[in-house]
Amino acid sequence: MAFEIGPRRGIYVEIAKEMKAAPPPLSKQELAAFEEFDLVYRTLCALLYNYVPTSGHPGGSISSGRFVSALIFDNMDYDLARPDRDDADVISYAAGHKALGLYAMWALRNEIARMAAPEMLPKDERLQLRIEDLIGFRRSPATDTPLFKKFNAKNLDGHPTPATPFIRLSTGASGVGVTSSLGLAFGAADYYGAHAPRVNIVEGEGGMTAGRVAEALAAAGTASLGNAVLHVDWNQASIDSDMVCRDGEKPGDYVQWTPAELCYLNDWNVIFVADGMDFQQIAAAQRRAASMSNSQPTAIIYRTIKGWKYGMEGRASHGSGHKLCSDNFYSALTELMGDAGEKFPRCSPQETRCKKSGDAAVIMEDCFWKALGLLRGELAKCKAAPSMLGARLKAAKERLEKKARKPRNDAPNVDAIYTAAEKGAGKTPSELELKPGASTTLRGELGRALNYYNKLSNGAILAASADLLGSTNTNIVGEGFAKGFYNAAGNSTARIISAGGICEDAICGLMSGLSSMGRHIGVASSYAAFIAPLGHIPARLHAIANQAQKEANGKHHRPLVMVCAHAGLPTGEDGPTHADPQALQLLQENFPRNTMITLTPWDPKEVWPLLSAALAKRPAIIAPFVTRPNLTVPDRTGQGLADASAAAQGMYMLKKPTGKAQGTVVLQGSGETYIFIDEVLPMLEKQGIELNVYYVTSAELFDMLPGSEQRRIFPEEHAREAMGITGFTMPTLYRWVAGDYGRAMSLSPFMKGHYLGSGKAGMVFAEAGLDGESQFKTVMKYIKEKGK
Repeated sequence: MAFEIGPRRGIYVEIAKEMKAAPPPLSKQELAAFEEFDLVYRTLCALLYNYVPTSGHPGGSISSGRFVSALIFDNMDYDLARPDRDDADVISYAAGHKALGLYAMWALRNEIARMAAPEMLPKDERLQLRIEDLIGFRRSPATDTPLFKKFNAKNLDGHPTPATPFIRLSTGASGVGVTSSLGLAFGAADYYGAHAPRVNIVEGEGGMTAGRVAEALAAAGTASLGNAVLHVDWNQASIDSDMVCRDGEKPGDYVQWTPAELCYLNDWNVIFVADGMDFQQIAAAQRRAASMSNSQPTAIIYRTIKGWKYGMEGRASHGSGHKLCSDNFYSALTELMGDAGEKFPRCSPQETRCKKSGDAAVIMEDCFWKALGLLRGELAKCKAAPSMLGARLKAAKERLEKKARKPRNDAPNVDAIYTAAEKGAGKTPSELELKPGASTTLRGELGRALNYYNKLSNGAILAASADLLGSTNTNIVGEGFAKGFYNAAGNSTARIISAGGICEDAICGLMSGLSSMGRHIGVASSYAAFIAPLGHIPARLHAIANQAQKEANGKHHRPLVMVCAHAGLPTGEDGPTHADPQALQLLQENFPRNTMITLTPWDPKEVWPLLSAALAKRPAIIAPFVTRPNLTVPDRTGQGLADASAAAQGMYMLKKPTGKAQGTVVLQGSGETYIFIDEVLPMLEKQGIELNVYYVTSAELFDMLPGSEQRRIFPEEHAREAMGITGFTMPTLYRWVAGDYGRAMSLSPFMKGHYLGSGKAGMVFAEAGLDGESQFKTVMKYIKEKGK
């Protein structure tokens, strides 16, 4: 019996076959305009690589250019003057290495508008990407060459960020662009409902080989994410291979699926374009995708040639091109320029090497600008492209206005969360109050706090977990909304997303994209041991994107909540593979200030003030570390402990000495702090020992306090004398425990030089030397020998 794939909701279309029954979508004049534009575009790609000099990815930029130009001039509904319109269709370059092509495309579109539809251009030049801005391709903001400064050129990163108009994400790390771009589609679908903007994702088959892409494709297909359109530049060439995928009977070097098979397997509509360099097939396929009505996402697979007509094809053109001002480079210009290609300036290696480095940069910049001027002149000579494509920019806006997309009637209001958080850190809502002696968990209280904000915002929080919804209490986030998993077509008011299963990095990628759309907060949850390292890459790109966006337009960061659940040694039964002390070190103080906030509460009552303080600061990422076991809510007043609201400071004195302190102890981590408070403090008090006892709830929140306030809370002399007790790694204590003696006396899980074994939490703490008796003995030794 032959194996068959089971029933799909998605459909498969070969566009060339469908076109036989209908006239071609583009008239001869329209086709001529696109061909003219593409010739100028390919020439500009060659110039960009040459004059940078010799930097970028010309091959994939060229092979994707024809379908991207069809998108922006024939398919998408958007407003060139307002790149940040939420109701407009989106284009997202998941293939971040095609940035050379992106910038070339944007600059030429801007030039078309300048010539034929100037009223379409944004009045604020920061919202444009001009020919002049190409001077800044792969240039640092510190560039001080004359033309860079004269034109106030943008520094265009080697991989795109939201510093570029119309770009919502930072991409480049393999697979992250697809996951985060699909997150954008989730955000648009949930906010606008059935008539959501389309999110067009540009990727190549090489970028799809990353495992997180298959996870994200599964999530989108499962959720019937019909506003997602994946455009695959299937050119079969990566850095090391010219046979990435299986092709017919020829096995692939990397994978044995085709992009069409992978997408169809995951319940996507698939439109196959046999000749991805043919504008008629491209336009027909994109129009067919726009007409799909089965609610499933769509992938258009274009068979292309990497480096088409550049003079270097296949993998040779992936991240390299012709040598600086070589004969082969000038040959690549002849299709547009003919013999006039020789007019482009020659900046030979000998000419630049014989100058100082600063002079060489000026020479190259001058050559580049002269070349761009010549290209600008060639575009102006085109007979059809400027007027016809300029009219299409107007038509794109007219279509957008006609659709009059509006948020769904019960759309979420994420701003309600930030407004409430700014007021809410000091006082816990009555329904979240905890009485001393109550039994609860840190993970459960985090779920309840997020759910409170979710209800307040009418569902602006969507959450996903690595098959651990109940175990991490992420399911609580969606309580009060529709049950089950979110489905754009059939269960659109559910607040829990099925993100491909046990897929931590895809979950973080999807949730970062969801947050990036600006109408939601995405929550991603799993074991801290897994989500901290696997979510690190999408979190880092999310932080980069938020930084770029803030610098470009001053907008607030758009937080992703990365729940590091089952954190630390209390997860002891699962053993060292799961009870990981290292997770905090991967994130704490490991991002630029104001982009990442880690939270390490010990008492469940600290969760609300900490989460609220973090939300009020609006960083790019909030990473709460919460434990699994049940905890008894302490009687803080009866035990002489500071109020839980002090947690919002990031560090606070948990227990003040009644007399003169004999030393300072800094605590970090829930399980070991409970042991210290419940077992060690009573023993110390019997011995008449007085200590300054501090607890660290968030290094980053503490860093956001004014310096004078930091010194008041934690004086430098306390840091110099302190010893620490942590359930995380010692480097997370170094800023609090500054002296060699204090560090030598500090307790942490790796003190004995090995990973800890499995067992009940108490046994694991004992093995680590973090049990009550060991803590007490070490503190007594610290005090006894401190004076020496």
